[in-house]
Amino acid sequence: MKIVAITACPVGIAHTYMAAEKLSKTGAELGHDVKVETHGSIGIENGLTEQEIKEADGVIIAADKTVDLERFAGKRIVVVPVADAIKQPAELIERVKTAPVQKASAKTSASKKGKDGNIVYRALMNGVSHMIPFVVVGGLLIALALAIGGEPTANGLAIPEGSIWQKVLDVGGAAFMFMVPILAGYIAYAIADRPALAPGVVGGYIAANGSFYGSEAGAGFLGGILAGFAAGYLVRWIKTWKVPQMIQPIMPILVIPIISMVAIAALFIFVVGAPIAGLMEGLTTMLQGMEGSSKIVLGLLLGAMIAFDMGGPVNKVAFLFGASMIAEGQTGIMGAIAVAICIPPLGMGIATFIRKKLFVKEEQEAGKAAFMMGLVGITEGAIPFAAGDPLRVIPANMIGAMVGAAIAITVGVTNNVPHGGPVVAVLGAVDNVIMFFVSVIIGSLITAFMTIFLKERAQRKVKQSESLKQVG
Repeated sequence: MKIVAITACPVGIAHTYMAAEKLSKTGAELGHDVKVETHGSIGIENGLTEQEIKEADGVIIAADKTVDLERFAGKRIVVVPVADAIKQPAELIERVKTAPVQKASAKTSASKKGKDGNIVYRALMNGVSHMIPFVVVGGLLIALALAIGGEPTANGLAIPEGSIWQKVLDVGGAAFMFMVPILAGYIAYAIADRPALAPGVVGGYIAANGSFYGSEAGAGFLGGILAGFAAGYLVRWIKTWKVPQMIQPIMPILVIPIISMVAIAALFIFVVGAPIAGLMEGLTTMLQGMEGSSKIVLGLLLGAMIAFDMGGPVNKVAFLFGASMIAEGQTGIMGAIAVAICIPPLGMGIATFIRKKLFVKEEQEAGKAAFMMGLVGITEGAIPFAAGDPLRVIPANMIGAMVGAAIAITVGVTNNVPHGGPVVAVLGAVDNVIMFFVSVIIGSLITAFMTIFLKERAQRKVKQSESLKQVG
């Protein structure tokens, strides 16, 4: 029997190729000719030709991301999650013999098979996997520029105008600027295919730029996730509209993008924007009222805010508050913030070093970049991990940052410039340097080990659930 197959996972690294290898080897052992096309992080490899598809007796699609099935019209087809090809390749090959035939008029995809909850996960991971290169490259260039060319000033680390390091910083900033729009765009793309890409990217850009809705800070990566899902599901709904035949050709390139872009822009400018601006004002007022409160409580609160959305409005309120306090001579607040800023990326980097098996190869590489970004105070280095697994990573980031900030503010760590990370201590902007590093190390280790604990517990629950299903 001749079989063609496609394997694809959200990140496009480990599971994609493991599934392909299992299907190929098992097929050969059973006496079948199996050719597998992989949809990995570098694109399509070992592509199937029209002749190979025509001669095939059946098709296996083992994928957790969008895969177009239209070219397999008239063929028996099995559509399963990518993990099934790794765990039970022989059973999948056997199922091809009795699988339903793909209808010629069907326009569907593997990611639309199954429960809507799976679509949410796959869409999120699709956005994260496309975002990671922008975070890694942009963050490392910014880190390099600040570490080598940066000089401490009253306004934070500054790089001399016209220097080569200013150009490096600008390029890194350009790459970083695309981070949230790409996240949102590819979340939308995974939900509703190509027509949703532009609305998602534009929605993500608006979400990340508070100037659209009168806020000093954008909605951050959480706003980008909201924009991506809103654009994706809106486009998916618009695609179900019954329209005159003469309009159908321009629906995906004109009608759908215009309607969805305007709707998503309106959502953030007129609905989401005002609450974000109000949130920033409220949090600022609250922090100002806590100036005379317990140092430990203030440190815990500042750490939690810095680590919660990593560059979003909550993070920005805490940072701007600390920066404003420097002018009033209260440098201890910025000292606590300088510690909290670097803990999420350092913690994620340490976690990927200690427990590599908990992270796919792409995340391991992102962990190295996150660690480097943490050294120069770029909290956003942890965003790929938080976006991909928010229920475990964000709490771990917050608790580590809370402990680190509380220690720093209690023991009198101070910082004279509005920036964070070990780089400010190395450049002489921090007083009580030893306790600064102690606070950073303790907080980072807490974040790392809590991340590992929560991820391992989640994996155990999945394995227990699978075992119960098999017993049942």
